[in-house]
Amino acid sequence: MTDASPEPTAAVERQVNVTALFAEAAAKSGLLWIDIPGDRAWPAWHVWADGQVLVVSGPGEQHLPWLPPEVRLVMRSKDTGGRLLVVNAQTQQLTPGTTEWETAVQALKPERLNAPPDVEQRWATEATIHALRPFGAALEAPGSMSADSGRMPVHPAPPSTAGWRPWHLGGRPQRRRRQRPTA
Repeated sequence: MTDASPEPTAAVERQVNVTALFAEAAAKSGLLWIDIPGDRAWPAWHVWADGQVLVVSGPGEQHLPWLPPEVRLVMRSKDTGGRLLVVNAQTQQLTPGTTEWETAVQALKPERLNAPPDVEQRWATEATIHALRPFGAALEAPGSMSADSGRMPVHPAPPSTAGWRPWHLGGRPQRRRRQRPTA
């Protein structure tokens, strides 16, 4: 009588539960990177709720470009700030007034720092809320990271104080400077 089961291997590989790791990383970290094919990776604050990542963008919120149907999410480690996990995700733009949109707003609103009182109305008229749902196997995970560092050049941004100059830019006026007596 022969046993049909395969022989056990000497080295047993430890499997990483990617779903649990992603949920833990998304719940603990408020920042992720949305890697858009043909573009670059965009940093975004998010909220993890009901097995999906919720992001809001628009005037007065974070700037994100149009999101295609599929993107890559790069999760960072809360401890080191380094890349922890990379997964594919499907994007869905939520429509204001629907049950999904209302649920997303209730999850996002408490996490929005310095939110104005009319934030829900503003999000309904001016902003876009996306639900990003991870799917498939991880592209990169602990134990299977790519050799590429993932670093990218810093993209220039307009200066925040372009029109305002501090009073001491040209130095203090002569009458306020101490002058040494000459001997």
